[in-house]
Amino acid sequence: MRNNDFDDEDIKSEEKRLYEEYKLKLSELKKVQKEKEAVGQVFTKGLLPVYVLYILSLGPTNGNDISHKIGEKTNGLWVPSTGGIYPILKKNEKEGFIKGKWDNPEKRFQKIYTLTTEGAVELESKKFLLQNKIEEALEVFKLIYKDLYL
Repeated sequence: MRNNDFDDEDIKSEEKRLYEEYKLKLSELKKVQKEKEAVGQVFTKGLLPVYVLYILSLGPTNGNDISHKIGEKTNGLWVPSTGGIYPILKKNEKEGFIKGKWDNPEKRFQKIYTLTTEGAVELESKKFLLQNKIEEALEVFKLIYKDLYL
């Protein structure tokens, strides 16, 4: 047997080692994905509903434009999907915080949403309730960033 020849046992041992390494890397990737999803939920579940009301406080618009406006305001760092925005619009409309009107009732192509008086009150209430939480989160992020990167 030459030095660069491998017997069956060597090959099986290497296959096992590579498979274990693969399983470990896959597990790490899944963990990172779950953490990313959790961070994303902070935005979509906590901030998106109030930010949708805020965008509508700037003037009437449709769901697609709300997504684009959030993207513009966050310099492209957060562009929520319309699939996350439309359920919020539907819920807000049902609760009377916004009013939706078809741009063309016959074609029903695009629904334009307007913030109601009740919606403006709700926005201010949510802003007040969230302010301390957002400030605390920012402080925590700053401290963690400092520890990890500075």
